[in-house]
Amino acid sequence: MRRGFIVLTLVLAGASAAAAAPSKDEARRIRDAASVIRELRSAPDSGIPESIWDRARCVAIMPGVKKAAFVFGGEYGKGVVSCRTSEGWSAPVFLNLEKGSFGAQIGAESTDVVLLVMNERGIDRLLQDKVTLGADASLAAGPVGRSGAAATDAQLTAEMLSYSRARGLFAGIDLSGGVLRPDKSGNEGFYGHAVSDRDILRGKERIAMPPVTRSLMSALNGGPARSAAK
Repeated sequence: MRRGFIVLTLVLAGASAAAAAPSKDEARRIRDAASVIRELRSAPDSGIPESIWDRARCVAIMPGVKKAAFVFGGEYGKGVVSCRTSEGWSAPVFLNLEKGSFGAQIGAESTDVVLLVMNERGIDRLLQDKVTLGADASLAAGPVGRSGAAATDAQLTAEMLSYSRARGLFAGIDLSGGVLRPDKSGNEGFYGHAVSDRDILRGKERIAMPPVTRSLMSALNGGPARSAAK
């Protein structure tokens, strides 16, 4: 009887550990997001200005947003978001980006997309179950270059700033009409149980982060020189 109980306990413990282990897809999203941030913060002439980065309240990174179409098309990407809290950057939570489009688009391309949430209103919009960029939240293509001195009034007052990277170069991008949604299944798969993305990003819920998140946390916390040295 006792032996049977011990075996059952070990089986349940093994199942729990397996459920908590991030899938390859989720782990790859984290690693790819870390790579994008490291390169973005180390780009000397085309990266996000430090003055803009220091003001950002949250950052959403969607590596490899896909664009594939024949006449009718659209963009779709999966990514992660982290927000500043009183104790530093929050644990990452997962989200999806969808954007419909129309036009003579033949072929496919992949673009890294970064969104900076610049103020409290932007955070409130981000935490909705669905946010349409440019409609529910004001959006502007972000300025590039280290100084950011050329930032326009629209960029300085926008709730969110958007960036893209294609062919190794960063630039502002118009994502108006794009829709952000929380990826609840991705969050549950990554952390092993249902989580509140709102509480995590607001710093109200502390959660154990899988080891794979270390590269992303390092990229978010490191400065340009530190990132460039990696």
